[in-house]
Amino acid sequence: MRNGLVDNGRKPALPGHPGAWLLWALAAALPALTTRNPAYLLLLLLAVAVVYEALPDRNDGRAGWGFFWKTALFLWLLTIPLNALTAHYGQTVLFVLPEALPVVGGPVTLEAAAYGFLSGLGWLAVFAVFATLNRAVEAYRLLRSVPPLLFQTGVVASIALSFIPQAGQALREIREAQVVRGHRRRGLRDLPPLFLPLLTTALERSLQLAESMEARGFGNAPLRHPAWQRWGQRLAVLSLLVLLSGLLWRGFQGDHPGGFVLILLGLAGLLLALALQSRAIGRTRYAPPPRSPSDGALALSAGLGAAAYLALLFFFPQALAYTPYPRLDWPTFQPALGLYFLLLALPAVLSGRRR
Repeated sequence: MRNGLVDNGRKPALPGHPGAWLLWALAAALPALTTRNPAYLLLLLLAVAVVYEALPDRNDGRAGWGFFWKTALFLWLLTIPLNALTAHYGQTVLFVLPEALPVVGGPVTLEAAAYGFLSGLGWLAVFAVFATLNRAVEAYRLLRSVPPLLFQTGVVASIALSFIPQAGQALREIREAQVVRGHRRRGLRDLPPLFLPLLTTALERSLQLAESMEARGFGNAPLRHPAWQRWGQRLAVLSLLVLLSGLLWRGFQGDHPGGFVLILLGLAGLLLALALQSRAIGRTRYAPPPRSPSDGALALSAGLGAAAYLALLFFFPQALAYTPYPRLDWPTFQPALGLYFLLLALPAVLSGRRR
């Protein structure tokens, strides 16, 4: 026992700033959503897994997440036969089903199965990123960093962020109650009776959290500067028009730099409008979230990495593009781009320095 805390052999909880972890999650989720290159996706999963294992256990524990990890893996593996049976494209035909069969009738190709594998791998990476974010930062700390203008979003986020941990806790309680009643597990047949009480219990607890936030006045701060509110609203409308113009320009003119400039201006205007409207709403903080040099290093590396990745995605999309169609081939790999994914493991390195 150290300083009144039980020493269980693991390092103490990370005092990471929520903003730094949000930037890290953004930098990690971008490649998971925008590329299907298996080399980059596997590197991303490796980096996220290292960070996930480096984080300390919280009250939800690993047992609560184990069920959802197994579900995510099952859904990933399910996408392989599903896409192979429904997408009849590719040159490497494995076998042919009768055309009389609806939807699945026709050639089943290796390329379609590979595309289902890569799509499921991308969504598994997204799940891993947000599972790591939920494990690294408590929900209330993330909610405190939500701008005052987006308090409704904060209520919704509180339900989303607390749903899986609450579901994990409810799953353990339901299983313990079944054991007390003499129920024995018989495999997959025991899963359907678990889903309804599991879903309702987790939703009830998440909604109770949101209701308690509303009852305590979350987001009901007074409007201190009405003029800033009006200017922020006007700037938001103008920025949305500029952003839409940039997207249309890129859609019709391809890689013309003018569209990219308009997109950047629109995004910058939206951020400024959000800042103006948030400053117009009063908020009292008891204490600001703690900051450390490690938080600054994480935020700087994640922010610069995300900006570099977006620039690469806009100007050199062929460096990230990969498709198994029409014939399955080996993916390309750029070592310099691979360093970006290894940089995502920086929180694990910073965690080791705090031991």
